[in-house]
Amino acid sequence: MLSLALKYRPKTLEEMVGQEHLLAPDAPFRKLVEADTLPHSLLFGPPGCGKTTLARILATKLGRPFHEFNATTLKIDELRKLFRDYANALQKPLVFIDEVHRLSKTQQEVLLPYMEEQRALIVGASTQNPYYALTAAIRSRSHLFELKAIDELAMQRMLEGVLEAEAIEIEPEAADYLIHSSSGDLRAMLGLLESAAAVERPVGLETLRSLRPQAIRAGSAEADSHYDLASAMIKSIRGSDVDAGLYWLARLIEGGEPPEFLARRLAILAAEDIGNANPHALNLAASTLTIVEHIGYPEARIPLSQLVIYLASSPKSNHAYEAINRAQKAIREGDLLPVPEHIKTHSKSYRYPHSYGGWVAQEYLPEPRSFYTGGSIGYEKRLAEWLEKIKNKEEE
Repeated sequence: MLSLALKYRPKTLEEMVGQEHLLAPDAPFRKLVEADTLPHSLLFGPPGCGKTTLARILATKLGRPFHEFNATTLKIDELRKLFRDYANALQKPLVFIDEVHRLSKTQQEVLLPYMEEQRALIVGASTQNPYYALTAAIRSRSHLFELKAIDELAMQRMLEGVLEAEAIEIEPEAADYLIHSSSGDLRAMLGLLESAAAVERPVGLETLRSLRPQAIRAGSAEADSHYDLASAMIKSIRGSDVDAGLYWLARLIEGGEPPEFLARRLAILAAEDIGNANPHALNLAASTLTIVEHIGYPEARIPLSQLVIYLASSPKSNHAYEAINRAQKAIREGDLLPVPEHIKTHSKSYRYPHSYGGWVAQEYLPEPRSFYTGGSIGYEKRLAEWLEKIKNKEEE
C-alpha cells in the first residue's frame, strides 16, 4: 500500500505546487522544458519541496529514461555502465543524482565528458546550494535552479484535496498545526497526517503534537524567511551585538539550517566586514567551515557559537571589500592597462624586493591608480604605518 506522500506525488508540471517562479508558462525554466532545450541542471531547496518529483516529471515530459542515484552511494562503475548501455540509444537518459554536493572530485571528473558530449541529461539535487561543492567545470556546464519551501496556501490546498479524497476528518486547529509545523515540507505534512489518521479519526491536535512536538523548522516563524533570519544574524554581528548574533544563530540552527551554510555566510562576513582590522577572523572562519563539514549537528553549534562571538567582538573594516569593488569597477569600465615590461614573465630588469631589504621603489602600474584606502582600526593601523614608512623611504 502506497504512503500518502507517494500516492499524491505530482505526475505532471501542472500538478506541481509552490514553484510558480520556475513552472509558470512564462518562466524561463518552463520554456526550456517545453522546448526540450533544458541543459544539465542543479536543483536546490529545502526538504519536501519537490526536487525529486520535478526530476521524475522532467524525464516523463521529455520522454527520457529515468535513472536515480544518490551521491553518497554512487559508484563510478555504475555510471560508466549506464553510459555504455545508452551509447547507441536514440533517446538519452535523464540521470538524477540526489545529494549532488557530495560528489567526489573523481566522480565529477567521470561525469564531465558525458556531460560535454550530451550522452545524458544530468540533473542534480541538494538541500544546499551545490555550487559551493562542485568544480568549476561542472558548474560551467550546468544551470542552477532554486526550489522554494511550499507556501502555506499551497499546503492548505493540498491538504484539503487529500482529506477529501481519503475521507479523513480533522479538527480545524489540528489542520492549522499540521500545516504550520510542516514548514513548507509537503512530504512531512502527508507523513504526519497518515500516522495521526492511523491513531484516531477525526485527527486531533494533541495527537499531532505527541507525534511532532515542535515544528520541523522550529526556528522560523511563519513571517520569517530563511534569508531574513540569515540577514538578521549577519547585520547583528556587523553591528557588534554579540547576544543578538547568538540569538539569530540559534534561530537558524533550530530552524534546521545546514551548519555549512551558516559557516559560509560567516566566512564571507569575516572578509567583507572585518578584513584586515583582524585578519585572524578569516582564519577562524575557515577553520570553522572545515570543522562543521566533518562533525555536523549537534556539536557543530559550538564552533559556530565561538565564531559568532569572535566576529561580533572584532574591530570592523570593509576597506578590503571596497577596494576590490573599485578595482573591478575600473576594469569593467575599460581601464585596461598594459603590463609594464620589467614585471613581465622572465623579465631581466625586474628588481627583486628581497634583495633590497624587503622593498624597492619600482612601478607596478604604468599609470597610478588608487583603489585601497587604509583605515586606523585594529591591525589595519599597523599595515597603514608600514605603508607610510615605505612612502617616506621613497621620498628620502
